[in-house]
Amino acid sequence: MSVGDDRYGHSVPPKKSRTRSHSALDLLDAAVGSVPGGSARPGQQAMTAAIAEAVESGDHLLVQAGTGTGKSLAYLAPALTVQGPVVISTATLALQAQLVDKDLPRIGRAVAPLLGREPTFALLKGRHHYVCLAKLEHSDEQDPQDALFDAGSSGSGVKWLGESGRLGKQIERIRDWAMESDTGDRDELDPGVDDTAWRMVSTPARECVGAAKCHYGPECFAELSRARAREADVVVTNHSLLSADMMAGRHIVPEHQLLIIDEAHELADRVSSAAQAELTPDAVDRTARAARPFVEGDEYQSLLEAADALTVGLAETPAGRITGPLPAALVEACTLLDGATRRALTRIGDIKAEDSDPVRKKQAKSLLDEASTTAQRLLEDNEHDVAWVEHEPRRGLVVAPLSVAGLLSEKLYEDRTVVATSATLTLGGKFETLARSLGLPVTAPKPGEKEQPASSGPGWKSLDVGSPFDYAKQGILYVAAHLPRPAASGLPDAAGAELLALVQALGGRTLGLFSSRRAAQQAAELLRAKTDLTVLLQGDEALPLLVRKFREDRNSCLLGVMSLWQGVDVPGDACQLVVIDRLPFPRPDEPLAAARSAAVDSSGGSGFAAVSVPIAAIRLAQGVGRLIRSTSDKGVVAVLDSRLESARGYGPFLRASLPPFWYTTKQETVLGVLKRLSAT
Repeated sequence: MSVGDDRYGHSVPPKKSRTRSHSALDLLDAAVGSVPGGSARPGQQAMTAAIAEAVESGDHLLVQAGTGTGKSLAYLAPALTVQGPVVISTATLALQAQLVDKDLPRIGRAVAPLLGREPTFALLKGRHHYVCLAKLEHSDEQDPQDALFDAGSSGSGVKWLGESGRLGKQIERIRDWAMESDTGDRDELDPGVDDTAWRMVSTPARECVGAAKCHYGPECFAELSRARAREADVVVTNHSLLSADMMAGRHIVPEHQLLIIDEAHELADRVSSAAQAELTPDAVDRTARAARPFVEGDEYQSLLEAADALTVGLAETPAGRITGPLPAALVEACTLLDGATRRALTRIGDIKAEDSDPVRKKQAKSLLDEASTTAQRLLEDNEHDVAWVEHEPRRGLVVAPLSVAGLLSEKLYEDRTVVATSATLTLGGKFETLARSLGLPVTAPKPGEKEQPASSGPGWKSLDVGSPFDYAKQGILYVAAHLPRPAASGLPDAAGAELLALVQALGGRTLGLFSSRRAAQQAAELLRAKTDLTVLLQGDEALPLLVRKFREDRNSCLLGVMSLWQGVDVPGDACQLVVIDRLPFPRPDEPLAAARSAAVDSSGGSGFAAVSVPIAAIRLAQGVGRLIRSTSDKGVVAVLDSRLESARGYGPFLRASLPPFWYTTKQETVLGVLKRLSAT
């Protein structure tokens, strides 16, 4: 067999035959036809055809598919024409559940007559989602302080010690369940247990000794899940595990020819989180206790001294981004920690099959190695990393990459075709910004030329299939241009009065998306004082319960912060007004965004335009997208930030990143529309 080069110069074997006898569009027709009255939508068909073409050509593909396109079926149909497993990665648990519980079973049954069998699928999660039988065996031997420090430094240790009986009962229930479970998946344990209990019976990948050295290797739930994934036609995973797989040399997710990344606008942030490392005094103390059975007394004491030095260094350093060299107190702490961990690792040596407790020995080595690697990374003072001190209550020293575009360019695309899709992939009507963040090459305009919207770059293509919704007829984008420019945090009086007028005109049915917890609380206090509506505030109860109450009560308002901007799906007339208090630019004290912006400024560009504006555009598009969720929905998005109209530089860019609603700045027009909606 001959070997060639891919578009990045990597040596790769020739591609195997990829397709089966039935086309992707045949499978899509069968899937949508299985629903009474169902028929494929033009955007859905275009997306399916484009993915099928990408599979054949090997070019990567970016697909923007607006809400209502039916993109899950659009990418599942071509996925089932590919030989071998296809991997689908999502950002949210909700989409994972939809794929595994609804979409995959439905399309599998529908296409079985065409394929001659029903396709198989598997859900693949990180090791810590599965109970570890080796850890479970020794769970009653663990030092209670380990659970205390695992839970963080929130002062919960006394509570834990007082509730050891309750914790013991939870672990006993896990043990009984594990003996009967086929998967060992935490999500199948009902009722669930708290995080402290689960940490005592689960093992992160970095602490796993490996199936070959573990007495429970043949029965390991995590290993069995991977075995099922290798045999499945479709493997559903998440961005966090996909990120870990890339950084681990692609040894976790089964080998595959096609990777579909849904909610792709989230991927770069998830990779950044996976590449982030942290040092806290509590974690170093826990590392010392884990190593204590395997090291000498002096080596154990040196680890404790490093934890004390880190405590002092963090106390002397203000919270926030470290813009210059690492402060001397933190340099001393990292140096002590690096030396102490290296000596301990040398003392412990290799893990052998005859070791009496290889699981705990591996855990100790993993924690020591992680602390040592992080300390060294911080001491290197690499220009490609950003370091900062976390605010209270979790005081710690964090380091993260300035950009992950290079990592993605190197690790994401090799030896497979990648399809990235989302409802928000274009910013200002262009794919380039997201393409760059995902590590795809983008050809820069020549000097003197204005950058034009591109549909492709070297090795990749893009497609916007639109949405079946008629946004201009279904919704209004209202910008309260008469309001003063927002300044102080919280909800200004003028914005509060505007909110009150809008909500009273409709009589509820309002989703309020706020830039800060303080603003959301002030809005809730105002509406509770001035109206008789039911006001639901994020944090008062579990979010799923609040959303259910909002959906069921037309005279209610649901108010919250950033997690509501993406996680709420309320079609119908239960939500006909979405209010956004201000443009969601990153805060000045967000370390990564600030560092990336500063890097662009130092190179002669505009950090605000290159970093802050795209972040705001994605967040704003996600928030605005909460309004129209079906073809019959109608309503208003009200932005109480006049900059969306008045800012000549970025205002048009942000508006071009949103669905094409009918646009107005006239308050009386919107109040009239809301009053008419209230009568329906």
